[in-house]
Amino acid sequence: MLRVNEVVRRELSMIVTRDLTFEEALVTINEVDVTPDLKNAHVFVSVLGKGSPNSVIEKLDAQRTVLQAELAKKVVLKYTPHLVFHLDRSTERGTRVFQILQEIEPVAEDHGRDVSDRA
Repeated sequence: MLRVNEVVRRELSMIVTRDLTFEEALVTINEVDVTPDLKNAHVFVSVLGKGSPNSVIEKLDAQRTVLQAELAKKVVLKYTPHLVFHLDRSTERGTRVFQILQEIEPVAEDHGRDVSDRA
């Protein structure tokens, strides 16, 4: 299943990059999770830039049948999976955690100096 997920992700990424354009947004397919029966594929998409993530998902949903047809030409499986697009917010969460850690770091350094000054 890991191989199937990776092949579908790679081919779908190339199809989306080649066939679709998104205004002011960089669209990346981060992960694909194909169900064991090969009938559905959950596609996790991240959107960077000024473009609206919801409009990107709507555009992908609108082009779903075209994307599935192109995918069927590139990847031979028993069934061509029905694509279900989801917004992947893991990069946003990672960026937020990194910002919080940067905010905490100066405070920790200040407390470290206070402790060493007392000794």
